[in-house]
Amino acid sequence: MEFRQLQYAVQIALEMNFSRAAEKLHIAQPSLSQQLSKLEKELGVLLFFRNTNSVGLTYAGTVFLEKARKILDMTEQLKQEMEDIAEMRKGKLIVGSLPITGSHVLPLVLPIFKTRFPDIEVVLLEDTTANLEHSTANGQTDISLLTLPLEEPSLVYRTLLEEEIRLAVPPGHPYAGDQEKQSRGVRISDLHDEHFIVLKKGQGFRQIALDLCGKAGFSPKIVFESANIETVQSLVAAGMGIAFVPHMVTRSKSSDFSPVYLDLADPRPTRTLVIASRKGRYLSKAAEAFISTLMDVVK
Repeated sequence: MEFRQLQYAVQIALEMNFSRAAEKLHIAQPSLSQQLSKLEKELGVLLFFRNTNSVGLTYAGTVFLEKARKILDMTEQLKQEMEDIAEMRKGKLIVGSLPITGSHVLPLVLPIFKTRFPDIEVVLLEDTTANLEHSTANGQTDISLLTLPLEEPSLVYRTLLEEEIRLAVPPGHPYAGDQEKQSRGVRISDLHDEHFIVLKKGQGFRQIALDLCGKAGFSPKIVFESANIETVQSLVAAGMGIAFVPHMVTRSKSSDFSPVYLDLADPRPTRTLVIASRKGRYLSKAAEAFISTLMDVVK
């Protein structure tokens, strides 16, 4: 059994498609199929069902892949430790991030980090909360920027910051010119008849918005969903509904196409941003340095 064969099997299981797996591995598909057949012959079991339309794991394949991932992950951690001994002269760091956080925090962090550690390659992975938690738990990212609560029990985290959640309303909304609402804040319970614009399923902030409404005693009337918080804000500005938004994404008052932002009444809701990693996983010096840079930026 060869180490590369483990890599090949894991990539096939990840893609469930030989062509895509071969492309990601930068090898020809016939070579990939040949190596898998060679591995299966050596093991004496089939790892994958395959036909013209689909690829699937056998029971033996499921058992094999669980162990193979652990071996590859342990090998990667060993490489990271050796790179640390070499005082970070080279290395690779995979950082997962929610799109909301990534677009506003990472542009501030990455230039500083690259200046300090020019030979560390940083690979960014933007995805939904659910997918990032899964990727971090499986070792596909070294660290990920996420929001509480975390559903994956194998993750640990460090708190990065806590930020206020605000209400975005169209410029023509009655609340937009209500001085009392602007000074005292808006009670979420007063929004039960409003039309809401939210992020799509899988996004952590969507669940935060639904939970805020649920705690106020109602289910929001959702009229639009989007995968992008900027689209959500533009729809609000166009008068299509209202939305909860994190403070960091609020647009400048000088913007030509901006919602009106209002505080929510006490207790003002917040969301907590964290840096998550897998419990017990070795964090390289590069990862620790990236976390330190993040902490410095958001102070």
